Amino acid sequence: MTLPLQTCVDVRLSANGVVTRRGFLAACGVAGLGLGGRLAARAEELKKQNRACILLWMAGGPSQFETLDPKPGAPTQGPTKAVATAVPGIQVAEHMPRMAGSMKDLAVIRSMTGTEGNHGRATYLLHTSYAPSGGIVHPGFGSLVAQQLGEADFDLPHVVSISGQTIGSSFLGVRYAPFVVTNPNQPPDNLVPPVSPDRLDRRLGLMKELEAPLARSGAAPLVRDHQALYDQTARMALSPRAKAFDLAGEPEKVRDAYGRSAFGQGCLMARRLVEAGVTFVEVQSPGWDTHSNELPALKKLIPPVDQGTAALLSDLKDRGLLDRTLVIWMGEFGRMPRVNLTAGRDHYPQAFSLALAGSGVKGGHVVGATDANGEEVVERPVTVPDLFCTFCKALGIDPRFENQSNVGRPLKVVETGKAVGEVF
Repeated sequence: MTLPLQTCVDVRLSANGVVTRRGFLAACGVAGLGLGGRLAARAEELKKQNRACILLWMAGGPSQFETLDPKPGAPTQGPTKAVATAVPGIQVAEHMPRMAGSMKDLAVIRSMTGTEGNHGRATYLLHTSYAPSGGIVHPGFGSLVAQQLGEADFDLPHVVSISGQTIGSSFLGVRYAPFVVTNPNQPPDNLVPPVSPDRLDRRLGLMKELEAPLARSGAAPLVRDHQALYDQTARMALSPRAKAFDLAGEPEKVRDAYGRSAFGQGCLMARRLVEAGVTFVEVQSPGWDTHSNELPALKKLIPPVDQGTAALLSDLKDRGLLDRTLVIWMGEFGRMPRVNLTAGRDHYPQAFSLALAGSGVKGGHVVGATDANGEEVVERPVTVPDLFCTFCKALGIDPRFENQSNVGRPLKVVETGKAVGEVF
């Protein structure tokens, strides 16, 4: 594992005698004010704000026509109707009545435009801000958020993925790796330690002693990761906060409000985890790849997602958590404007929609627009890097923060793009 490096390093000349950026700042007197100290203080300030992010991931690519950008009367719309929302002038598809009622808390971006139409590549892009490339394995955004905002000695996983695998932590290491909960309706296995805390501590100490020769023989990175994983697991098993994974502690009426679907209960677990201090939670809803018989599939798929999303927003707001929690509702791309011969819609990254709430997001409005048939963006195009800069702005993260990548060169959280100011 390669440890992340700060963007600023010690004052020195480069090998060819050129003054480095830090050296220049020092010459100007700025370094004397303790730039590194101020950066560290800023990082600690961010951690104390307890900001968090919940990603509601519609795996497969949700149709904008049947969700957030219906086109009433257009030949591309099909039989799905549009309904009014809690905000006059904004409509969504008829299958989302509860999210329509939550529109005052939602900002809808209808002008997303991407470059990847393959599920794997687009999922990677919408989780990292980078298209896949041969030599570099980019960390998922959740791991980057946890690195910036997570408490150093936190005893639960910083990143949790519910109902499916997500993009990993790459060179950020096991400390920020996602912890996967397969079924939100039951707590993860082995949360109760098999022995007493003292005995568990002795066992971990013995393991470290046994592995010490391996570390000295050149396997130090592997040993470090292995021990970090065991230490993290032990802390979680012994933590009273681990009860956040057990939904049995919730009143029945609360569980019913979220819906008893896997997605609804996943949203409830996400709220509990954020309340317990977890920095990033992803809740997945599979099945959005509707190439055929789209409407029957969506009529089953959307209502649980609609109920779970609306309940999450309401619950976070009632508990005073929405102001510090960014909620993202999106998939990897949209669907084709024209219905295909098997009554479905194919992939369409050129123009799609998503929704944001919380953490400074101004609810009750729409950013951007597509044309009358939903075929192309005609107002305020938003690229994937723009979107990730917007996420960073909401969370207080510097999008140009650099880590040392697995190929030995600095890698920014987001390489290009600008935050969409209209969202805030």
